[in-house]
Amino acid sequence: MIVFDLRCETGGHVFEAWFASSATYDEQRARRLVACSVCGDTGVDKAVMAPNVGVKGNRAVSPPAAKALLSRLAEAQAKLLDGSRWVGRDFAAEARAMHAGDKPDAPIHGQASVADIGRLVEEGVPVAPLPLPVTPPKTLN
Repeated sequence: MIVFDLRCETGGHVFEAWFASSATYDEQRARRLVACSVCGDTGVDKAVMAPNVGVKGNRAVSPPAAKALLSRLAEAQAKLLDGSRWVGRDFAAEARAMHAGDKPDAPIHGQASVADIGRLVEEGVPVAPLPLPVTPPKTLN
């Protein structure tokens, strides 16, 4: 199957049409079987369009490459967390206190609800999610 963007001569309407092949389109157009989907005009031509080029199946990220990428991401996050203090469920309160100047600025990480994060963002407190889940220190084996 092939898809073309077509334009009618009368109204200039652009519409999409599918054909079994380019030759099938040419044949149907010559027999005036292709009509504008808006006004019914059978005088249609191909419109300028960006082709949809499919990606070969062998171009997907291979599992070893994906695993290596995930491993590098985990290493980068671990380095960030090494210099950060776990504050658990007190994350929103701690971040807010630092932003207000009630506590000294320091890198922290912890848990917060979506609603808490929304309020922090509205208040201008800089927060960002971690790309990978973090296991709280007290639950590690």
